[in-house]
Amino acid sequence: MRRLLPLFITVIVLGAFIWTLIYLYKKAHEKPIVYKTATPEIRDIIKKIVAPGSIVPRQEVAMKAHISGVISKLYVEPGDFVKRKTLLAEIQIIPDAVKVNQAEATLNAAKLNLTNAKTEFKRYQTLRADNAISDIEFSRHEISYKLHEQEVETAENNLQLLKVGAAKKAGNVANLVYSTIPGMVLEVPVKEGGSVIEANTFNEGTTIASVADMKDIIFQGRVDEAEVGRLKVAMPVSITVGALGDKKFSGALEYIAPKGQIREGTIEFEVRAAVKLDEGDFMRSNYSANADIIVAKRDQVLSLNEAWIVYDKDKTFVEIETTPQQFERRQIEIGLSDGIWVEVKSGISAETRLKKLVTDWQQREAL
Repeated sequence: MRRLLPLFITVIVLGAFIWTLIYLYKKAHEKPIVYKTATPEIRDIIKKIVAPGSIVPRQEVAMKAHISGVISKLYVEPGDFVKRKTLLAEIQIIPDAVKVNQAEATLNAAKLNLTNAKTEFKRYQTLRADNAISDIEFSRHEISYKLHEQEVETAENNLQLLKVGAAKKAGNVANLVYSTIPGMVLEVPVKEGGSVIEANTFNEGTTIASVADMKDIIFQGRVDEAEVGRLKVAMPVSITVGALGDKKFSGALEYIAPKGQIREGTIEFEVRAAVKLDEGDFMRSNYSANADIIVAKRDQVLSLNEAWIVYDKDKTFVEIETTPQQFERRQIEIGLSDGIWVEVKSGISAETRLKKLVTDWQQREAL
């Protein structure tokens, strides 16, 4: 056993020596690092602010009920196109028994007063024919008779309004709801048989239908307070609608809110932009969309990937290739940046070859 121990130790030492030789050999014959190079590109640089939001009609009008009652008939449904004064719905009035009784009592009293006034007026007509009264006194009784006639007509109209929703000589019937604008019916939130409440000073009333012109639409979105200071009205906007794929719609910024709103702990400002539709385009209300508000743009300028730039204090540098795989640092002047590509104003040309600066793990993967 004691004879085997020196042999075992010798084998271990010999193995360690051989491994060291192999390691040193591999180390001495490692492949040299070959840096990738690239040249600047000529491209457009666009500085933009992204605003999330939705597509909405510029004007959406809610058609309200002018009397209380029950929907007896609906004539439209969402998606229908209507013209101005198109009939939307008919409301069946449920008369208030107390008010109807009061109106009937008022009408009966007015009729009694008219009967008495008529009898008196006929008597004064006879007296006037016999020259027993003056013209002034006759005119006074004639006016009194006509006023009683007007009282009866008013009482009859009030009673009819309570029962059917329209006066005798009224041009419009209150229980019929018409569209006040042309456009598409977006929503009909009521159903036949459902109750509705009239619009008045204390209640906005039940909405019978919402109508909007879907050819005149806008983008309505929001921008963070850190970016709103760079926005100006009339800035060009490129709008992408998620439901319509990659197609982009052009527009122009037309409104920036003067007051911000707190949303999930941050202050955001509402923005609106007009959307230009091509022939045959159709938008649905409340499509989610993103607007790229173009703050600045440079067309076809010498551009460089920002990852290849070295920033040292207030100066910018790149590593240019002088001879194959030999580089030197050179200062450049940069301009507009979109976050990935940056405009190069001076320091290099389109033919200059640059070292593509990468991280250690990217370099190892490249090898």
